Amino acid sequence: MSIQENYELAKKAYEKWGINVDEVIETLKNVPISIHCWQGDDIGGFEVNPNELSGGISVTGNYPGKASTPEELRADLEKALSLIPGKHRVNLHAIYAETNGEVVERDQLEPKHFENWVKWAKENGLGLDYNPTLFSHPKANDGLTLSHPNQEIREFWINHCIGSRKIGEYFGKELGTPALTNIWIPDGYKDIPSDRLTPRKRLKDSLDKIFAVETDEKYNLDAVESKVFGIGSESYVVGSHEFYLNYAMKNDKLCLLDTGHYHPTETVSNKISSMLLFSEKLALHVSRPVRWDSDHVVILDDELKEIALEIVRNEAVDRVIIGLDFFDASINRVAAWTIGTRNMIKALLSAMLVPNEYLKQLQEEGNFTERLALMEEFKTYPFGAVWDYYCERMGVPVRESWLEEVKAYEQEVLLKR
Repeated sequence: MSIQENYELAKKAYEKWGINVDEVIETLKNVPISIHCWQGDDIGGFEVNPNELSGGISVTGNYPGKASTPEELRADLEKALSLIPGKHRVNLHAIYAETNGEVVERDQLEPKHFENWVKWAKENGLGLDYNPTLFSHPKANDGLTLSHPNQEIREFWINHCIGSRKIGEYFGKELGTPALTNIWIPDGYKDIPSDRLTPRKRLKDSLDKIFAVETDEKYNLDAVESKVFGIGSESYVVGSHEFYLNYAMKNDKLCLLDTGHYHPTETVSNKISSMLLFSEKLALHVSRPVRWDSDHVVILDDELKEIALEIVRNEAVDRVIIGLDFFDASINRVAAWTIGTRNMIKALLSAMLVPNEYLKQLQEEGNFTERLALMEEFKTYPFGAVWDYYCERMGVPVRESWLEEVKAYEQEVLLKR
């Protein structure tokens, strides 16, 4: 049977439950995923005097073809985007500035250093998001930045974050879609601290100074990202979930939840509904923490499906900003982007093809037998037929056929670098 014929059969199965599959597809194609640029070059960036990775961040593997110039990285992103259905965004870190060979310290970065990214985004119909880079730098070597006891070091990073928000605002003005500017820091201690409060006081003060400089929310959205554990901060992280949750709520900022930044028994999916009760918007970095924050390529596992369900069944598609954050240098990097992003979109589609309102009703009625039965039965409904049709309609390869394009790109481009 053809893709169209399979789709028509699937539609009939879902329509029995009041699900308009054509409408689902129209909704899905307007949900952007923010794709992280750093998968393409192993978080190397383009600083004139690059620093080794630090801040508890590690990339393993040496698969050939890593991008080493802005042009190569953008070409690789274009290839991945051509294999992913929908129109999406690209997430940048400060270290991806282009300074034309000039040494520009991070606290001196300006919008002009990202003009090429903006031009490229316009040509490809993409939005851009942004992150100040508070790691892999001499002023972060001891694992402290915005909470550092040295005021001069704190001021350096404060100015970097202020400038970053201006760069995010520039992205929003130029591209007509607000940039999410997200602050994450590696600050913490390897061993048990004797004082947990004072570093958090300094972090709060630093953030207050950063956000005292106004940007237009029409163009820039501010987010803060927590973490529970890191390499080098095993015993204490200054910017914990509780710290940033309270800071975001009190100061009307977005709280960003990274799926790898919690205890192994915690699930971000379980946090989303509570967050949405008290916040107009919520941001995510979706990763796969095989062991803590190990940032594996996103697969279509139970937690990813549950995250998508929480977004969809709570009618929060327009309220949750979805970004990805993983880096694997042991496999083809273009394939990593493609696999992870397609899986995020698959999870959203799967969540939209569930009779969520009826299942809510069953729960309210206490009909847990039917609720469980239907939740299980829908796991084997013909979701794949709808996905194939969606890919075909959006002009991207169906099923695993995209892999052949990546193999050809590897032979023709990546292996010649």
